[in-house]
Amino acid sequence: MSIQKNLAEIQERLNQARQELRIAEEQLLFQMDVMEEAKTRALVSETPLADREHAQARGDYERMLRVRAEALAAVEDLQKEQDKLLDRMLR
Repeated sequence: MSIQKNLAEIQERLNQARQELRIAEEQLLFQMDVMEEAKTRALVSETPLADREHAQARGDYERMLRVRAEALAAVEDLQKEQDKLLDRMLR
């Protein structure tokens, strides 16, 4: 397979990974707001239900942090792969 073809495939995958990262970041910001609102409700109401809702929102936020980290790692890996191919092409 030619280097140009590999580069084109990696570029396509990189674009998709960057889009997934943007979506994950947007969802993370939204989930942060949800978590903060649930935290405020838990502090104000001091009920077991509000505490559970806050714990659930915090868990969802932590999961989104992991999703974002995975998406960021995928982008970084693809960029490294792209750099290696570009180096090979320039030799």
